[in-house]
Amino acid sequence: MIERYTRPKMGKLWAPDSRFKFMLEVEVAVAKAQAKLKIIPQAAARAISSKAKYNVNRIKEIEATTRHDVIAFVSSVAENVGSHGKYVHYGLTSSDVLDTALSLQIAEAGDLLNDSLDALEKSLERLSKKNAGVLCAGRTHGMHAELTSFGYKMSGFYQELLRHRERMDVALEECAVGSISGAVGTFSFLPRKVEEEVCKSLKLEPEAVATQVIPRDRHAALFTSFALYGGFIERISVEMRHLQRTEVGEVVEGFKKGQKGSSAMPHKKNPISGENLTGVARLLRCYAQAAMENQALWHERDISHSSVERVIFPDAFILVDYATHRLAELLNNLQVDSARMKKNIELSQGSLFSSHVLLALVDKGLSREEAYSMVQEISHGLKPGQDLKEKLKKDKTVQNLLNKRDVDAIFNEKRLKTQFEKLVQQALRR
Repeated sequence: MIERYTRPKMGKLWAPDSRFKFMLEVEVAVAKAQAKLKIIPQAAARAISSKAKYNVNRIKEIEATTRHDVIAFVSSVAENVGSHGKYVHYGLTSSDVLDTALSLQIAEAGDLLNDSLDALEKSLERLSKKNAGVLCAGRTHGMHAELTSFGYKMSGFYQELLRHRERMDVALEECAVGSISGAVGTFSFLPRKVEEEVCKSLKLEPEAVATQVIPRDRHAALFTSFALYGGFIERISVEMRHLQRTEVGEVVEGFKKGQKGSSAMPHKKNPISGENLTGVARLLRCYAQAAMENQALWHERDISHSSVERVIFPDAFILVDYATHRLAELLNNLQVDSARMKKNIELSQGSLFSSHVLLALVDKGLSREEAYSMVQEISHGLKPGQDLKEKLKKDKTVQNLLNKRDVDAIFNEKRLKTQFEKLVQQALRR
């Protein structure tokens, strides 16, 4: 399922061997900084910069003996550098390379994700504008409440998406840090100037205080923003699922030629995208929990977080990218049935305007309690085929307070359409 929707770039970025590319980038940046500060020979930095490369099969071969992936990586790189290979990873500890490389990986993945979010934002914007004046029943507790417009409903999701994007941007920025601080993060061998030079070249901020590892609250904040974004995905997906129920039928997911909804029932068109996306949100919440549990490591460092991160980082980024594309596809192909929305509005026999009638009667001098009781009695007494507007016009008590023109003004749908069009325009302004 995911393979059909995730862009190859995001999947490739988080492929198991992809991190070696970022690790090499860090090693080269360190060598250049060390040479600039006269810690290693300039010739060594030039050799590392021009010759450093790795061989995945060779790394696996070395790791089979060392049982240490970073040592295997460094050995593979050093073999390609020649006599200057001894300066690869000079004065570093594994976490310096792993954590700084992870920050680079997160930053690149964040750029890809932002492209996907741009597309989703445009989808919601188009849907909001197109349906700004399409009236539908607003529902509370699953029951008809007041009129809204489908475009206005979508503009609410648009605004929520902007908030989630802001949270994710902040979290991604907090993850854009590097650490070249050595064992237990004390700069016992390399001066802090090396870290400053490396981070500057890699466009990262130096970690204020690393305990050999970059503190995991940064990553936990990122995964929390993903979990919250998952809540948004679930909220809009559940809305689409409810609106597609046979008894409601106000929208339909795109259904391609040759697609089948059920192995047994040929008539079925199921809300499968909304259901898939609802499940995605559950996974993203689980990843956030795992990331938060990674915060508490023993003393300055242990590796209990490592195995967790090898799963949750690729999974979460690929899943968020997949879900974003899947949701945009759902919205772009959504069939909005305005006629069915109108028919559903009529099911309430005009009662969707009851609150407007209530306030009109209050404006005419009734107490709120008197007006509420009057409108409630009339609304609850509607028989099949009756309409609240027409019954109000025939009610003698109401006639003493509201004339027919007053009643018609209350039930003026054109006024509401104009209002919702303005509200959507306001909502779409950043």
